[in-house]
Amino acid sequence: MVVLCPLSLLAGQNDAAAVHSAVMHSNGGVWVNGKEVADSTAVFPGDLLETKPGSIANLDAEGSSVLIQPESVVKFQGNSLILEHGSVSVGTSTAMSVHVNCIKIEPTSNERTQYDAADVSGTVKVAARKDDVNITQTVALRKATPKNNSQSAVVHEGEQATRDEAAACGTALRPAGAGNGLNAKWLEIGGAAVGGAVVLCLLLCQGSKHTNVSPSQP
Repeated sequence: MVVLCPLSLLAGQNDAAAVHSAVMHSNGGVWVNGKEVADSTAVFPGDLLETKPGSIANLDAEGSSVLIQPESVVKFQGNSLILEHGSVSVGTSTAMSVHVNCIKIEPTSNERTQYDAADVSGTVKVAARKDDVNITQTVALRKATPKNNSQSAVVHEGEQATRDEAAACGTALRPAGAGNGLNAKWLEIGGAAVGGAVVLCLLLCQGSKHTNVSPSQP
């Protein structure tokens, strides 16, 4: 029992990892986590995939297949993808989704669905090739309200839709006071330096004044 239990647990962990992993096929020109790979390689959640100009990659996961187009940057997340740049074509029966910033594209059902997703020059394009997909857009925090903090729309088979990434997600707001705190710090250092220079000057000037006074003068 002592021997069998750890082995069974290890087998369970390996099965779970296999479900979330995938196999990537390429003919070169593809980088995984900053290193060029060729032929076939296993990828795992969190791995960053990048295709160079003229190169593509095929990703085979459990119930899904993905074609990563040239000049694309994609992070594999198991049953989802984070598209940082470029375009992908997804065929899935496990509702694999694609995320672009605050925009999520996913099938409306677990039926076999095919769709394209692209993010080029700040414009997100979605095309439903087979069955329907849903676009969920999380409103930027500065616009969100408790009653309405997301927007959703269905792209039907054969249709396309676009979203402006900046308008949909907004720009990242810099934490209030982050820059002011840095400026204040340098102002304090500068002020201390100036104050020290003034004190030093006064001491030197006073010392110089005393040495110039004639001993014969009162």
